[in-house]
Amino acid sequence: MSDLHKTPLYDLHMELGAKMVPFAGYAMPVQYPLGVMGEHLHTRAQAGLFDVSHMGQVILPGAGAAEALEALVPVSLMALAEGRQRYAMFTNDAGGILDDLMVANRGDHLFVVVNAACKTADLAHLRAHIEDVQEITDRALLALQGPAAEGALEALVPGVGAMRFMDVATFGWQGVDLWISRSGYTGEDGFEISVPAPQAEAFARALLADAAVEPIGLGARDSLRLEAGLCLYGHDIDTTTTPVEANLAWAIQKIRRTGGARAGGFPGAEVILAQLDGGAARKRVGLRPEGRAPMREGVQIFADAEGGAPIGSVTSGGFGPSIAAPMAMAYLPSDLTEGTIVYGEVRGKRLPAIIAPMPFQPTTYKR
Repeated sequence: MSDLHKTPLYDLHMELGAKMVPFAGYAMPVQYPLGVMGEHLHTRAQAGLFDVSHMGQVILPGAGAAEALEALVPVSLMALAEGRQRYAMFTNDAGGILDDLMVANRGDHLFVVVNAACKTADLAHLRAHIEDVQEITDRALLALQGPAAEGALEALVPGVGAMRFMDVATFGWQGVDLWISRSGYTGEDGFEISVPAPQAEAFARALLADAAVEPIGLGARDSLRLEAGLCLYGHDIDTTTTPVEANLAWAIQKIRRTGGARAGGFPGAEVILAQLDGGAARKRVGLRPEGRAPMREGVQIFADAEGGAPIGSVTSGGFGPSIAAPMAMAYLPSDLTEGTIVYGEVRGKRLPAIIAPMPFQPTTYKR
C-alpha cells in the first residue's frame, strides 16, 4: 500500500489494530479488532469515531459563491442561511449525478465537502466555473456518530450540544479552530469535525479516551448508511441516475423547480424538471429480502419467480445488524408500490423480496 495516500490518522489506525484496505486512492481502515458487526452495533448504542479525511474539503470564497455554485446544482444555495449546511449534487447535461456533496454557508465563504473518489474531477468542475476555488489539504476530517456523540464532544468542546441538525459552527480546541457540522451519514445524531492535520491525532485520542467512543471502519460505515437508506456515490447514484430516479427530489427546493423564482439554470434542468413534474420511469427503492440471505450489489431483480427479463438490479445490499435482517436498495419501475413482492436471483435461485420503505432503521437526528 506504499503508493496510497495516508490520512493524518494512519499511524493511529495501525496502533489500534485496524485492517487497512485501498479506498479511493487512500489506505483506509475497513475494520478494527471489534469487527464490523461490533462496530456497527456500538455506533448505534454509544458512539463511533470515523476517519473521513480522504474526502475533499473545499472553500469557495466571496459574496458571489452561492450564486456561482447554484448554477451547478439543482438546490437552493442563495437562500442558505449563515451557519447552516445543505445536501446537494452536481449534475451533468443529461441530468445524471456527477457527485453528491455537502455545502455550508460560513459567512464570507462556502465550505464544501465532496466524495474522495470524485475529488479531482469535482475540483476541476468547480474551477472551470468558479473563481478562487481553494482545496483544503492541511486538515483532517473526522465523524463522531451515535447517541453518546454529543456528550463525548461536548466534554472536549463546550457549546456543541446547542447545535441542531445541519448546523455548522467554528469552535476552539487547544488553540486551533475546529470546523464542526451536525449531520450524520449513519442515520444517528452526530458531528463532522475538520481539524488541522498536526492536531488530528491528539484530538482523535482525546475522543477515544471516552469509554463510549470506539474507532469504526469503512465496513460498518457502509452497513450503517445502508440501514439509514443513504446513497453511496458510484453505487446507488452516478452519471446514469438522475436525482428524481434516485429518490432525492426532497433535496430540490420549490424555488428551483418549474414555476419557482429561480427555476432551472443548472446542468440537466430540462430532464430533471420534466421528471419532477411528470415522474421518472424508475426509482431507487428499498428491498427486504425474505429469509437471511443478503442480496448484494449487482443481483438482478425480476417481477416473477420464473421467466421474464430483469426489471432492475441491486445497487447496495447486505445484512443489517440493527434490524437483524438483510436489506438492499435497487432501481425498479416506478409503478411498483411498497409491499410488492419481487425476486432477486442469488446463485441461480430467485428469492423473494418485498419493496419496503426506507430508512430501514429509524434516524435519530437532533432537529
